[in-house]
Amino acid sequence: MGKYLVCISGASGSIYGIRTIQALTAGGHEVHLIVSAWGKRVLEQETNMAFAAWMAKLDFSRSNVHHPDDLGAPPASGSFRFDAAIVAPCSMNSIGAIASGVSGNLIHRAGQVALKEGWPLLLVPRETPLSLINLRNLTALAEAGAIILPASPAFYHAPQNMDDMINFVVGKILDRLSVAHGFNTIWKGLPQI
Repeated sequence: MGKYLVCISGASGSIYGIRTIQALTAGGHEVHLIVSAWGKRVLEQETNMAFAAWMAKLDFSRSNVHHPDDLGAPPASGSFRFDAAIVAPCSMNSIGAIASGVSGNLIHRAGQVALKEGWPLLLVPRETPLSLINLRNLTALAEAGAIILPASPAFYHAPQNMDDMINFVVGKILDRLSVAHGFNTIWKGLPQI
């Protein structure tokens, strides 16, 4: 089983991070979590559920939840190895900080550690439209080795509800990291005419 870092920043779409955690833990993987102050606030607003209730529901060990301001926490060092770091959702503030090498919090530092160590860093931006500055930061990160996976649900799998659309994006995250899952993400082609 793998060891993954999942970070939830202050962008809309915190459910992508939550579902990623649920899928990884259901698969028996070790998951560590960092939630920024704004990530926590947006999570509570978007899900109408307190952060503490989410932590109880996700059944996290206290040692696997790292405070976003603790730059002395294990994920701040390359010696604390992960199979991948995932920031879902990833705010444009976090994109800019990671791209420029500025560690404003532990999410930014962990992203920079993943890049310097050559581990997969998967970023899920959830912003539209994108400015030229956003595009340049995303390009710089892609050139540095980050995986840019926008939260863009598809419709070829005929989603029936919001869960289907969320699970599609989470499935694509897991696909890109070669993690087995049961979400419907496979294109089966157009019907023959």
